[in-house]
Amino acid sequence: MTFEIFLQHLSNAVSLGSLYALIAIGYTMVYGILRLINFAHGDIFMLGGYFAFYALTTFLMPWWVGFIVAIGLTALLGMSIEKVAYRPLRDSPKVSVLISAIGVSFLIESLGVVIFGGIQKAFPIPDLFGKVMMIGNIYIVSVNFFIPVIAFIFLVGLMYLINKTKTGMAMRALSRDHETARLMGIDVDKVIAYTFGLGSLLAAVGGIMWGMKYPQLYPLMGVMPGLKCFIAAVVGGIGNITGAVLGGLIIGILEIMTVAFLPDLTGYRDAFAFILLIIILLVKPTGLMGENLAEKV
Repeated sequence: MTFEIFLQHLSNAVSLGSLYALIAIGYTMVYGILRLINFAHGDIFMLGGYFAFYALTTFLMPWWVGFIVAIGLTALLGMSIEKVAYRPLRDSPKVSVLISAIGVSFLIESLGVVIFGGIQKAFPIPDLFGKVMMIGNIYIVSVNFFIPVIAFIFLVGLMYLINKTKTGMAMRALSRDHETARLMGIDVDKVIAYTFGLGSLLAAVGGIMWGMKYPQLYPLMGVMPGLKCFIAAVVGGIGNITGAVLGGLIIGILEIMTVAFLPDLTGYRDAFAFILLIIILLVKPTGLMGENLAEKV
C-alpha cells in the first residue's frame, strides 16, 4: 500500500471517527449527569437526518436554513423525550429508566417505518459538501474535510459551555450530586433538559453529516451507529467528553484501516467495535480516560 493510498484511507477514517465522536458525546453527557444510557440516542440521530431531508426536499429550504431547522427540531424533540419518558421515572430504580429508554428507541423506530416508509431515501447533498478536492495525489470529498472541522468546532464550543458558563457549572455540579446541587439553588429539571437538548443537537449534526457521507436514509439507520457510539463512549470513559471523542476516533480509524489492510474482513467490520469493547472492559473497565465514580442510588 502506497503512502498516498494510506492517507486516502486515513482521511475516511478520521471523518468517520469524527461522526462517531459527535454522537458519542450525547451518550456520555447524559450518562455523566443521570447515570443513564439513553438507548434512543441513535434513533434521534436518525430523525435529525430525516428532518433535514424533508426540509430540503419538501419545504425547499436553502440547505443551511434546512440544517438549522432540523438541528433545532431534533434538540426540542430530545428535550421532549426527557420530559415525557425519563423525568417521571427519575426517582425510580435504574432498571425502570433503562426499560423506558429501550421502549422509546423501539417506538421511534416503529414510528419511523410508519411515517417515513421502509424504502431508503437519497439524501440531497449540497454542492459545497459534494465537491472532490485534490491534495497532492489524494482525492478527498469535501464532506470528509468538513466533518472533522465541524466536530472540532462543536467540541470546542461544548467545552467552553461546560467550563466557562453557569449552565456548564450546573451540569458539572449535577454530575457529582443531585441533592447538593438542588440545595445550592440549581434547577435540576431545567439543567437535565438542557443536557438532553445539547446531546440531541449533536446527534442531529451527526445525522446530517452521516446523510451526506453515506447518502441513504432509512428508519433503522441509527441502530448500528448508535451501538458503536455507545461503545466509543465506554472505550473513552463514559461520562468524559474528551474520552468520548477519543473513543469515536479510535473506533473509526480501527474500522476503516482494518478493512483497508485486511479486505477479506470487510464483512466483519461491525464486529471490530465489539471486540474493542470486550478488550477495554477486561483491561481497563473505566475506559481510557474514565474515573472511578461511585454508582448513584
